[in-house]
Amino acid sequence: MNIGSYKLSSKVLLAPMAGTSDKPFRMICREQGAGLTTSEMVVIQSHLMNSNKSKYRLDFTSEKSPISIQIAGSGADELAYSAKKALEFGADIVDINMGCPAKKVCNKAAGSALMQNEKLVEDILKAVVKAVEVPVTLKMRTGWDDDNKNAPTIAKIAEDNGIKMITVHGRTRTQKFKGDAEFDTIKKIVNQVSIPVVANGDIDSPKKARDILSFTGANAVMLGRATQGNPWLISQVNEFLNKGERTKEPSIARKIPQILGHIKQIHDFYGHKMGTQLSRKHIFWYSMHLDREKGSAFWPSINRVIDHSEQYSKFHDFLYSI
Repeated sequence: MNIGSYKLSSKVLLAPMAGTSDKPFRMICREQGAGLTTSEMVVIQSHLMNSNKSKYRLDFTSEKSPISIQIAGSGADELAYSAKKALEFGADIVDINMGCPAKKVCNKAAGSALMQNEKLVEDILKAVVKAVEVPVTLKMRTGWDDDNKNAPTIAKIAEDNGIKMITVHGRTRTQKFKGDAEFDTIKKIVNQVSIPVVANGDIDSPKKARDILSFTGANAVMLGRATQGNPWLISQVNEFLNKGERTKEPSIARKIPQILGHIKQIHDFYGHKMGTQLSRKHIFWYSMHLDREKGSAFWPSINRVIDHSEQYSKFHDFLYSI
């Protein structure tokens, strides 16, 4: 699949997830064969540039091209400015967030709230595409609520205004992450636009990825929450799509060095104090994925650790005890 002049290496992409798809996680997912990883959404405005959040979210050193940066905002000029600044941080692709359902985002008329105003959507897409010479992509939901599934209309607006790829999460904004994702709307979009369409939502197995691609006719799948604690899902989906055979689950012995390497990367990237805090959720996800019963018993003790060396050592011993 191509995004502008960039040919992706696989049909399996990593979703931009706030609090998850940071640099260390993107790098481990690339190692597992993700064709594209997109940054956590970022608001690139001058008054926010000195914040720690922006500092870490906009560090792409050593990452493979193409680098995709997701921008968020509520106005055409604001997002056009963010897109230009994204290029200064190394963006090869700029992704516009119209999919986030979080209240703090939607209350500012950003994220999926933008889908309520199709004229504003068109103004934003025009402005961002005009502002940069790199490919611009769009991530959105099926609509605002069940009575307003206007993603097909917005998809056509996007195609007409130069957007190079659309990713659709198969839920409305009001659903957030509840209920089951639906793919009829995505199939409808695929049938009416000629640009690549990516299906997203509840894709948690190789078979489901293949079935959704077959049903919708989408060009690729985007994996999100199912990769938390299980980045190996990416390589398993890739293998299944390419060969039609399910590969064996990697052994724990093979996973452990990669898990510990990921935790060390977090400590090194964020520094010991912040790295220890941010590692906790990954330790929880990995523990639950590997052994839910033992992980549940282990979690209360590791969650209280505040020293990075002790955290790493305790987690190391737990992993080798499974």
